[in-house]
Amino acid sequence: MIEKYKNFKDKFFKMEASGGILLIMASIVAMVFANTSLNVYYELFLSTQVAVQVGSLEISKPLLLWINDGLMAVFFFLVGLELKRELLDGELSDKKNIILPAVGAIGGMVFPALLYVYFNYDDPIALQGWAIPAATDIAFALGVLALLGSRVPVSLKIFLTSIAIFDDVGAILIIAFFYTAQISTTALVVVALCIPILALFNKFNLESKSMYILVGVIMWVATLKSGVHATLAGVILAMFIPMKSKADPSFSPLKSMEHDLHSVVAFFILPVFAFANAGINFSGVGLEQLQHGVPMGIAFGLFFGKQIGIFGLCWIVIKLGLTKLPNGMSYSSLYGTAALCGIGFTMSLFIGSLAFEETGVDLLFDERLGIVLGSLLSGLLGFFILKFSLKKT
Repeated sequence: MIEKYKNFKDKFFKMEASGGILLIMASIVAMVFANTSLNVYYELFLSTQVAVQVGSLEISKPLLLWINDGLMAVFFFLVGLELKRELLDGELSDKKNIILPAVGAIGGMVFPALLYVYFNYDDPIALQGWAIPAATDIAFALGVLALLGSRVPVSLKIFLTSIAIFDDVGAILIIAFFYTAQISTTALVVVALCIPILALFNKFNLESKSMYILVGVIMWVATLKSGVHATLAGVILAMFIPMKSKADPSFSPLKSMEHDLHSVVAFFILPVFAFANAGINFSGVGLEQLQHGVPMGIAFGLFFGKQIGIFGLCWIVIKLGLTKLPNGMSYSSLYGTAALCGIGFTMSLFIGSLAFEETGVDLLFDERLGIVLGSLLSGLLGFFILKFSLKKT
């Protein structure tokens, strides 16, 4: 019995779809908690005040914000590592491979945002959530793709991953420029001092993970106190991790850290984030709540905006001869991939938490309704389009 469990566990964690499955399970558990008598404990758990104090420096936040500001900083650190690797030593190191996913990512951010604005242009508070449907959840999207098995060409996986990377860059820029609180100059000075230290570490090819992490933690605390969102510290830190070791050219400190973090992020950080943020209480939710401009704008943005933006702009640049379809992909599989990118989930939940966390008013809507609805419909449509088109291929 123990041996069977061990074999099942090993097979599960090696599956490409395992990260997405855990996200779904965590989200379902959160909704069960939020809609039963367990809701009291769920709310108590997330609102538990956690304080860390070193001398006069104190950080005191509810557990929910520790998850959103702390654990997600590690997620964005991994995103930064993946981005740097792809640009220096991956598919994006070849400029010919950049055009199509970059154009698709731009369309996949602009059109959903425009659709959201269309539904909410007359509500200044609701307008703050314009970036929510612009995000793509790569873990979920790749999880759905993995369900199709070996029929999926490598070129399609690379294309989807590349779009997600550019999408993440867009999300990072949006968070930096649009979702920041009042700026503390003193804290920003500390952040600015950390950057040249990291640059020196990189210049002299320092490979000690602990030194990078130490400076990274200091930079995260300073970023948290500065008013700029703390997750950006993870991205900045990733840019300075050495790609190759001078002592051993066959060893990559960056790839080593990426490998170490991948399982932690996929099997712990993202499921914990989903559990903390997906607990939608459906009591009192009726047609009026679903038809509010915010959930409608998000659902339409994720479902229609992503398809129109990604497929439409990619089709245009291909027809103009600026680039071509990757080998093994057809226009139908391109459309199915565009639909899959409408799975916003964790990234949309994250941006939603930033957009409305400091409004100071009782909100008459729940943006998570639109995120779940839009992501669910996008995932189903993308799956069936790809199942049909890849089978025919």
